[in-house]
Amino acid sequence: MRDGQAGTEQSGIRASALRIVAHVRALARLEQELARAEVERKGKSLGAGAAVIVAAAVLALFAVGFGLAAVAAALALVIDWWLALLVVFLLLALAATALGLAARSLFRAGSSLAPTQAIEEARLTKQAVRGPRDG
Repeated sequence: MRDGQAGTEQSGIRASALRIVAHVRALARLEQELARAEVERKGKSLGAGAAVIVAAAVLALFAVGFGLAAVAAALALVIDWWLALLVVFLLLALAATALGLAARSLFRAGSSLAPTQAIEEARLTKQAVRGPRDG
């Protein structure tokens, strides 16, 4: 009866070990998914920042065009319609500045592509699995 009990005990240990391995694999998979999601979120932020800076550059180009048209109109025909061109120039320059500031904010939000949240979670999991260490 002693041998039967030892065999049951070993199969119980083996089943427990297999469950632990399955849990560790599932945990590793979840941490990998967390890292992927975090990098994806930061990448989207950087992509949005790039799109906004391109829009700011296009508006800046128009602002320069209107500014030069206003200067040319002022020099060539000293009349009131150049003032309208100058107002448009100032509005475009203001919009380009606002877009540039928005792009800077988006770039700062996604500046580090490292999945810091996932790395921290993996560190905490590793620490929990190892248990507290004296010393």
